[in-house]
Amino acid sequence: MSDTAQDEKRIRDEAAGWYARLNNTTITTDTLRAFREWRRDERHAGAYADIEAFWVRAGKLKHDEDIAQAAKDALDRKSRAPSGPLPKPGGRSLAAVALVIALSAGLAAAWPFLVGRVYDTGIGEQRVVRLADGSRVNIDTQSRIRVRYRNSVRQVRLEEGRAYFDVARDPSRPFRVQAGSTEIQALGTAFDIRRTHDLSIVTLAEGRVRVSKADQSWDLNPGQQIQVSDQGAVSRVQEADLNVVTSWTIGRLVFRSQPLEAALAEVNRYNPAQIQLADPALGQAPVSGVFDTGDSEAFVAAISDLFDLEVAARDDKHILLRAGR
Repeated sequence: MSDTAQDEKRIRDEAAGWYARLNNTTITTDTLRAFREWRRDERHAGAYADIEAFWVRAGKLKHDEDIAQAAKDALDRKSRAPSGPLPKPGGRSLAAVALVIALSAGLAAAWPFLVGRVYDTGIGEQRVVRLADGSRVNIDTQSRIRVRYRNSVRQVRLEEGRAYFDVARDPSRPFRVQAGSTEIQALGTAFDIRRTHDLSIVTLAEGRVRVSKADQSWDLNPGQQIQVSDQGAVSRVQEADLNVVTSWTIGRLVFRSQPLEAALAEVNRYNPAQIQLADPALGQAPVSGVFDTGDSEAFVAAISDLFDLEVAARDDKHILLRAGR
């Protein structure tokens, strides 16, 4: 099991445990305070909402006290020591436990439907995913998306990183991407979204998209870009160089008079060894060129020649460049 899958399972188990404790007849103030603190994490809040929704769907079973108690015991088993004899064969308690096991299996099967299917990439990794409706997503390095399709809507969340969406046309089911507090809706189109800290950068390549935040919205035409901050700041809609913006989808990084510090940041996204400048003043020097993603050696050689730099120190995590002597 991958680290991501293990982390999701841990959060899901924690959410199930909280649901059981909060649906107990007695809840202490300390328990509520601890729950509020745990739920501050957006992933925790989402997992709890999904667990809650699952049990609401199984609401017909909640009227059976034995089943409710058995469910609570099963979900909270990690925090309680076993007590009492095992249920006797044929008894109502055994039936309740069997039903809880069936519900747990149902939850495991329904989990991708409830919380969505996750696709992610590591450092230097890129992947192309074809979704159930025929849409295609290019996922950049160190990125993560969550896909949840319903009968009425196709919903994707860009949780971190960058992705390029080539959307299959289906007017009856809108295609929506959530990136932070920004929503992008498209019908048969292609667009690029990048998340940096609390900023969503949306660039339209083909078709038409509507970018929305709270009660504001902006329609983009092909070749246009907008930047929307979760904190409220919004750039004006502006023209973008599509060859530069989308070059990563073909394994290239294109720089055109890019400040060196920005180019370094982009190259470093694809490599475990981070390139650094001994003299930060060089960071504003303009850089132009085309490089393969992940080929940090070619980039180091190019800027070393251009700015008369040399490698001052190197290890598995850092490459330090300084002015040549």
